[in-house]
Amino acid sequence: MPYKLSPLLVFFIYCAAPRNINETQTHHFPATTEKVVVLPPKENFYIFLMAGQSNMAGRGFVEPGDTISTTRILTLNKNNEWVYAKEPLHYYEPGRTGLDCGLSFAKKLARKYKKEITIGLVPCAIGGSSIEQWLGDSTYRGVTLYSNFLQKAKAAAQNGTIKGLLWHQGESNTGAKSHIGYKQKLESFFTKVRTDLQQPTMPVYLGSLGSYLTKTSFPYTDSVNHDIKELSQTGSNIFLIKTSDFSHLKDTIHFDSKSQRLMGKRFAKKVHKNRNL
Repeated sequence: MPYKLSPLLVFFIYCAAPRNINETQTHHFPATTEKVVVLPPKENFYIFLMAGQSNMAGRGFVEPGDTISTTRILTLNKNNEWVYAKEPLHYYEPGRTGLDCGLSFAKKLARKYKKEITIGLVPCAIGGSSIEQWLGDSTYRGVTLYSNFLQKAKAAAQNGTIKGLLWHQGESNTGAKSHIGYKQKLESFFTKVRTDLQQPTMPVYLGSLGSYLTKTSFPYTDSVNHDIKELSQTGSNIFLIKTSDFSHLKDTIHFDSKSQRLMGKRFAKKVHKNRNL
């Protein structure tokens, strides 16, 4: 059964652990997870889907505290089994795994809800994927994007209540051609998700692209961010969180651990504000 470590003990573990200055990979913490034997009642089990590309999949540095599970935060593993959540949550790209926003999000949200509520996370993001690939159900990095997402969502919905989609994607659509029509494609994708899950008003929570992305490598970042912002203003039950103050790893593409945790907390704040949806 998951348990809590004292803050002092976590601090000592953290200090003793070897550091990776580049913050690009996880420590070799035990990868074992514990299956959940008894699930909460469906109406008290709030499910959140996580999809998009690498800044949702997570490339941040995992610290000891990120691997401590609690009984109120679960995640769906690759075998569609509920386990007690610990970072890294995403498992599709073993050579690229890292800290995402999921556990930070769930911890913040769990504190805001009454103790009877359990949070379930369904990781489905794949680094480098474009909106066209999600819409077209392309197989990318060994994963058939939309089919996998839909199958995971439906499996999770058997045990809980889907409360929203956390989405971060767009870096792969900042090219001279790929940025064209981004808003319409993104809106079509969310409509497709809601239709296929039979949840026409399901909330969608968005993060904009990092403000640090260079014009050389990502020339149409401003255009994609404009489309994301506009969709959040005109679309139904689509909400945007601030990311302009986020910092990056040394690759200048991916959010660092501090920013991933901030993203999770901001998603949680936005979800709780809209808790009656």
